[in-house]
Amino acid sequence: MNIDFAPLRIPLHRRVQTLAVLQWVFSFLALAQCCIALFITLLFTRFWFVPVLYATWWLWDRNTPYRGGRSSRIIQGLRMWTYFRDYFPIDLVKTTDIDPKKNYIFGFHPHGILVAGAFGNFCTEMTGFREKFPGLKPHLLMLPLWFRVPFFRDYIMSGGLVPSARESAKYLLSRAEGGNVAVIAIGGAPEALDARPGALTLLLKNRKGFVKLALQFGTPLVPVFSFGENEVFDQVKNPKGSFLRKIQERLQKMMGISLPLFHARGIFQYSFGLMPYRKPIHTVVGKPIEVEKNENPSQEEIDELHQKYTEELTKLFEEHKGKYKVPEDKHLTFI
Repeated sequence: MNIDFAPLRIPLHRRVQTLAVLQWVFSFLALAQCCIALFITLLFTRFWFVPVLYATWWLWDRNTPYRGGRSSRIIQGLRMWTYFRDYFPIDLVKTTDIDPKKNYIFGFHPHGILVAGAFGNFCTEMTGFREKFPGLKPHLLMLPLWFRVPFFRDYIMSGGLVPSARESAKYLLSRAEGGNVAVIAIGGAPEALDARPGALTLLLKNRKGFVKLALQFGTPLVPVFSFGENEVFDQVKNPKGSFLRKIQERLQKMMGISLPLFHARGIFQYSFGLMPYRKPIHTVVGKPIEVEKNENPSQEEIDELHQKYTEELTKLFEEHKGKYKVPEDKHLTFI
């Protein structure tokens, strides 16, 4: 394998960008495990009182993730995220004004490997979400198990993340003052197993829980498509029915998280590693689909709104794909 050491010759600001992204990758892959290890280790040192005090705080604070979390504009506004944004780069594209007096469900597509576009746009302030959509506060939904990890839960809540549990979503959508946005990666962990450059397959056909939720609260649905999301990582081939895919799907059912075997470039060379490729990500926010409140929707009503959402998502993709170098003959596929 020929290794290209070109990164050793890049300017300082690009190296800082690399460090910012490395921190982000580490957060997804190992920070939670490190937090668990730290918590347990401290119990057997003279600092045993730290995890004891934290456990007391944790017990008192256990419902906070399900009550809108505890975001921090200081954390979301750290300069580090500017370097993270510029590494790819990531940008947020507004197509229409959105009324801040209402709550919304943003359906984010595709999930990708590590939802880089969703994190950069909705968990940091570096792509101008608050300026482009004044009065709205985004909350990215994440698997509930991560909110049980000591220390790590506080870190992810500071970025505006909340559990992807019905209780959490209901709290956000029921706030009478409006202005809350529940950002849901609709395809979830299973869709990550099909994320690779050029992939335009979305797990959506049987994903209707978010539609039912929208009907029950009369919450407008907003399709969001992130062009380039699948381009930043490669993945080991895992076609459906293969031995690897069966193992991944079984683990996903057991643990709730998928384990895609992804790779891209390294820190000091371009040939192989866990750092994402420097490929642009353009996250396009579509227009809201107005929804009439119905606390007990029928399956027919759910299916009708789901079909409308699918059509609007397809329209959003087709209208913008030419700007972001997607070939004219490429279209979305729903499974």
